[in-house]
Amino acid sequence: MVRWRSGTVTALGRAWNGARELTVELHRRTPDDPETVRALAYTELIGTPAVGDRVLLNTNALKAGLGTGGYAHVIALPDALPEDRTTPGHVVKARYTPMQTMVLAADEEASPHRDALATADDIGGMPVVTADLHSALPAILAGVHAGGPNLRVAYVMTDGGALPAWFSRTLDGLAPLLAGTVTTGQTFGGDLEATNVHTGLLAARHALRADVAIVTQGPGNLGTGTTWGFSGTSTGEAVNATAALGGRPVGALRLSDADARDRHLGISHHSLTAYGRVALAPADLVLPGELPKDLEDRVREQLPALGRHRVVRVASEGLDAALRALPVGLSTMGRGLDADHAYFLTSAAAGRYAAGLATGGEAR
Repeated sequence: MVRWRSGTVTALGRAWNGARELTVELHRRTPDDPETVRALAYTELIGTPAVGDRVLLNTNALKAGLGTGGYAHVIALPDALPEDRTTPGHVVKARYTPMQTMVLAADEEASPHRDALATADDIGGMPVVTADLHSALPAILAGVHAGGPNLRVAYVMTDGGALPAWFSRTLDGLAPLLAGTVTTGQTFGGDLEATNVHTGLLAARHALRADVAIVTQGPGNLGTGTTWGFSGTSTGEAVNATAALGGRPVGALRLSDADARDRHLGISHHSLTAYGRVALAPADLVLPGELPKDLEDRVREQLPALGRHRVVRVASEGLDAALRALPVGLSTMGRGLDADHAYFLTSAAAGRYAAGLATGGEAR
């Protein structure tokens, strides 16, 4: 259920592609309502707010204390509605919700990419790096460019986390380094829109002319602490889609020696399930050449569960510097690069390996 509130914009905060932070004074409905809240407006959907505007808010995320999504979300500017805008597309994202939006899919008749995609049936061996969490995206990208600085990299965003691509400040910061973003499934707001991961990969290859694609969900993920109850099962499905389209699946393992939860120590149970049970096609699973001994020992105990796949080791020399040179900060589950170095290094190693495949060799 939606926790509805209304309020008045008192200050404008940071802005990035498609989004604007606001400070809103609430019209309080209950004694436990705060006087002011941090809110987020997707300007492409609701228009551009100004100080003094009345806003309608969904405050579920604030009430739940969510970290990634801890905003009140602006649903409408009821006294300052934007002008109607039309699109030649007929694909609806966030379908049958109050915020459903109409977009032009990359392969629709009105798209400039229609001719290229109408008969496209494979991605020609393109390496596709799959990962569980959105936080892996910049690290994988750093690794790709460490191995091939001129490679064109596309991001294919799945709908396990945030639906609007505009929510990701990381993605906004990485935009100059990407050939583009394709939002798939119920996600929207990318440079190109696609119906599913299969057409998203085809658009990455044939419309964005990518040499390498990275597939992850958007910011935030859903998990219940059970074997199957997490949104990252889509990682294994992305491996299957890549193989079905004649691509080269490369798995970025979710690996950590910093997570306090036993199920995420070593290779996370998310990766063990997604690659070990959901992915029916074989992938190259990448590990850095060297890991701390305790972590190495745990990983070796876990690898038999991933026996369908080929485990490859990639030299990590230079990857730390590449990670530190990124134009965006690194954070996963509240931990930065130094606090969870193995996680980011493993993702970067997967990127470097994919770069080696794209340039005709294999990085080791």
